[in-house]
Amino acid sequence: MQIKAAREGKVSKISLRQITVAGMLAAISIVLSTTILGYIPLGIANATTMHIPAIIGGVLEGPIVGAFIGLIFGLTSFIRQNTPLFADPVIAILPRIFIGVVAYYAYNLTKSAGVAAAAGTLTNTIGVLGLAVLLKYLPLKVALFVALKNGIFEIIVAVILTTIIVKSLKKVYNK
Repeated sequence: MQIKAAREGKVSKISLRQITVAGMLAAISIVLSTTILGYIPLGIANATTMHIPAIIGGVLEGPIVGAFIGLIFGLTSFIRQNTPLFADPVIAILPRIFIGVVAYYAYNLTKSAGVAAAAGTLTNTIGVLGLAVLLKYLPLKVALFVALKNGIFEIIVAVILTTIIVKSLKKVYNK
Protein backbone atom coordinates (compact mmCIF):
# COMPACT_ATOMS: atom_id res chain seq x y z
CA MET A 1 0.00 0.00 0.00
CA GLN A 2 1.30 3.45 -0.85
CA ILE A 3 -0.13 6.85 -0.18
CA LYS A 4 0.51 9.39 -2.93
CA ALA A 5 0.72 13.13 -2.44
CA ALA A 6 1.06 15.54 -5.37
CA ARG A 7 3.67 18.20 -4.72
CA GLU A 8 4.98 20.65 -7.31
CA GLY A 9 4.25 18.25 -10.14
CA LYS A 10 6.08 15.39 -8.42
CA VAL A 11 4.48 12.42 -6.76
CA SER A 12 5.74 11.49 -3.31
CA LYS A 13 5.02 7.99 -2.09
CA ILE A 14 4.87 6.97 1.53
CA SER A 15 5.01 3.24 2.10
CA LEU A 16 3.22 1.24 4.73
CA ARG A 17 6.61 0.51 6.31
CA GLN A 18 7.33 4.25 6.57
CA ILE A 19 3.95 4.84 8.20
CA THR A 20 4.57 1.96 10.63
CA VAL A 21 8.08 3.12 11.53
CA ALA A 22 6.84 6.70 11.94
CA GLY A 23 4.10 5.47 14.28
CA MET A 24 6.52 3.45 16.39
CA LEU A 25 9.06 6.28 16.61
CA ALA A 26 6.27 8.75 17.41
CA ALA A 27 5.16 6.49 20.27
CA ILE A 28 8.75 6.26 21.53
CA SER A 29 9.02 10.06 21.35
CA ILE A 30 5.85 10.51 23.36
CA VAL A 31 7.07 8.06 26.01
CA LEU A 32 10.46 9.81 26.15
CA SER A 33 8.71 13.17 26.54
CA THR A 34 6.91 11.97 29.66
CA THR A 35 9.97 10.49 31.40
CA ILE A 36 13.35 11.71 32.58
CA LEU A 37 14.90 9.75 29.69
CA GLY A 38 13.73 12.37 27.20
CA TYR A 39 14.95 15.43 29.09
CA ILE A 40 17.90 14.78 31.38
CA PRO A 41 18.37 17.58 33.95
CA LEU A 42 21.88 19.07 33.91
CA GLY A 43 21.41 22.12 36.12
CA ILE A 44 20.88 25.27 34.06
CA ALA A 45 19.10 23.34 31.30
CA ASN A 46 17.98 19.86 30.29
CA ALA A 47 19.96 17.73 27.87
CA THR A 48 17.62 15.94 25.52
CA THR A 49 17.51 12.55 23.88
CA MET A 50 14.22 13.45 22.22
CA HIS A 51 15.96 14.21 18.94
CA ILE A 52 17.27 10.65 18.52
CA PRO A 53 14.00 9.12 17.20
CA ALA A 54 13.80 11.94 14.60
CA ILE A 55 17.38 11.20 13.51
CA ILE A 56 16.68 7.47 13.28
CA GLY A 57 13.47 8.14 11.35
CA GLY A 58 15.31 10.34 8.87
CA VAL A 59 18.19 7.90 8.39
CA LEU A 60 16.03 4.78 8.02
CA GLU A 61 12.91 6.07 6.29
CA GLY A 62 13.68 9.45 4.76
CA PRO A 63 13.08 13.15 5.31
CA ILE A 64 9.28 12.98 5.54
CA VAL A 65 9.38 10.45 8.41
CA GLY A 66 12.26 12.37 10.03
CA ALA A 67 10.32 15.65 9.81
CA PHE A 68 7.19 14.01 11.24
CA ILE A 69 9.06 12.62 14.26
CA GLY A 70 10.76 16.01 14.72
CA LEU A 71 7.30 17.60 14.69
CA ILE A 72 6.21 15.21 17.47
CA PHE A 73 9.32 16.23 19.46
CA GLY A 74 8.51 19.91 18.92
CA LEU A 75 4.85 19.53 19.86
CA THR A 76 5.66 17.61 23.05
CA SER A 77 8.27 20.23 23.93
CA PHE A 78 5.71 22.98 23.38
CA ILE A 79 3.02 21.15 25.40
CA ARG A 80 5.27 20.38 28.38
CA GLN A 81 7.10 23.71 28.29
CA ASN A 82 8.33 25.03 31.60
CA THR A 83 10.03 28.21 30.38
CA PRO A 84 8.92 31.11 28.20
CA LEU A 85 11.50 29.95 25.67
CA PHE A 86 9.55 26.78 24.82
CA ALA A 87 6.16 28.47 25.13
CA ASP A 88 7.07 30.06 21.80
CA PRO A 89 6.09 27.56 19.07
CA VAL A 90 8.70 29.00 16.69
CA ILE A 91 11.44 27.87 19.08
CA ALA A 92 9.77 24.73 20.43
CA ILE A 93 8.61 23.28 17.11
CA LEU A 94 10.25 24.78 14.03
CA PRO A 95 13.90 23.69 14.48
CA ARG A 96 12.82 20.20 15.57
CA ILE A 97 11.11 19.55 12.24
CA PHE A 98 14.48 19.84 10.50
CA ILE A 99 16.38 17.35 12.72
CA GLY A 100 15.40 14.24 10.74
CA VAL A 101 15.60 16.07 7.42
CA VAL A 102 19.20 17.16 8.03
CA ALA A 103 20.05 13.69 9.38
CA TYR A 104 18.65 12.10 6.21
CA TYR A 105 20.77 14.25 3.90
CA ALA A 106 23.89 13.89 6.08
CA TYR A 107 23.45 10.11 5.99
CA ASN A 108 22.88 10.08 2.22
CA LEU A 109 26.03 12.15 1.73
CA THR A 110 28.31 10.19 4.10
CA LYS A 111 26.60 6.81 4.66
CA SER A 112 27.51 7.28 8.34
CA ALA A 113 24.83 7.07 11.03
CA GLY A 114 27.25 8.79 13.42
CA VAL A 115 27.67 11.80 11.14
CA ALA A 116 23.88 11.91 10.64
CA ALA A 117 23.39 11.83 14.43
CA ALA A 118 25.86 14.66 14.98
CA ALA A 119 24.27 16.73 12.18
CA GLY A 120 20.74 16.15 13.54
CA THR A 121 21.83 17.02 17.07
CA LEU A 122 23.55 20.20 15.91
CA THR A 123 20.41 21.13 13.96
CA ASN A 124 18.42 20.95 17.19
CA THR A 125 20.98 22.77 19.33
CA ILE A 126 21.83 25.52 16.86
CA GLY A 127 18.21 25.91 15.74
CA VAL A 128 16.75 26.25 19.23
CA LEU A 129 19.52 28.34 20.76
CA GLY A 130 20.02 30.42 17.62
CA LEU A 131 16.33 31.34 17.53
CA ALA A 132 16.41 31.99 21.29
CA VAL A 133 19.18 34.55 20.75
CA LEU A 134 17.55 36.09 17.65
CA LEU A 135 14.20 36.41 19.42
CA LYS A 136 15.89 37.86 22.54
CA TYR A 137 15.01 35.06 24.96
CA LEU A 138 18.68 34.43 25.75
CA PRO A 139 21.86 36.46 25.55
CA LEU A 140 24.50 34.97 23.25
CA LYS A 141 26.86 34.09 26.13
CA VAL A 142 24.18 32.02 27.88
CA ALA A 143 23.23 30.26 24.64
CA LEU A 144 26.88 29.39 23.97
CA PHE A 145 27.27 28.09 27.52
CA VAL A 146 24.18 25.89 27.20
CA ALA A 147 25.32 24.71 23.76
CA LEU A 148 28.70 23.62 25.09
CA LYS A 149 27.37 22.18 28.35
CA ASN A 150 24.50 20.18 26.84
CA GLY A 151 25.44 19.94 23.17
CA ILE A 152 28.56 17.85 23.62
CA PHE A 153 26.72 15.35 25.85
CA GLU A 154 23.79 15.23 23.41
CA ILE A 155 26.05 14.62 20.40
CA ILE A 156 27.95 11.80 22.13
CA VAL A 157 24.77 10.05 23.26
CA ALA A 158 23.08 10.52 19.86
CA VAL A 159 26.08 9.20 17.92
CA ILE A 160 26.40 6.11 20.11
CA LEU A 161 22.69 5.24 20.24
CA THR A 162 21.92 6.10 16.63
CA THR A 163 24.88 4.10 15.31
CA ILE A 164 23.91 1.03 17.35
CA ILE A 165 20.19 1.23 16.56
CA VAL A 166 20.59 1.97 12.84
CA LYS A 167 23.16 -0.80 12.40
CA SER A 168 20.87 -3.30 14.17
CA LEU A 169 17.75 -2.26 12.25
CA LYS A 170 19.56 -2.29 8.89
CA LYS A 171 20.50 -5.94 9.57
CA VAL A 172 16.84 -6.76 10.20
CA TYR A 173 15.72 -4.74 7.12
CA ASN A 174 18.14 -6.60 4.87
CA LYS A 175 16.80 -10.04 5.81
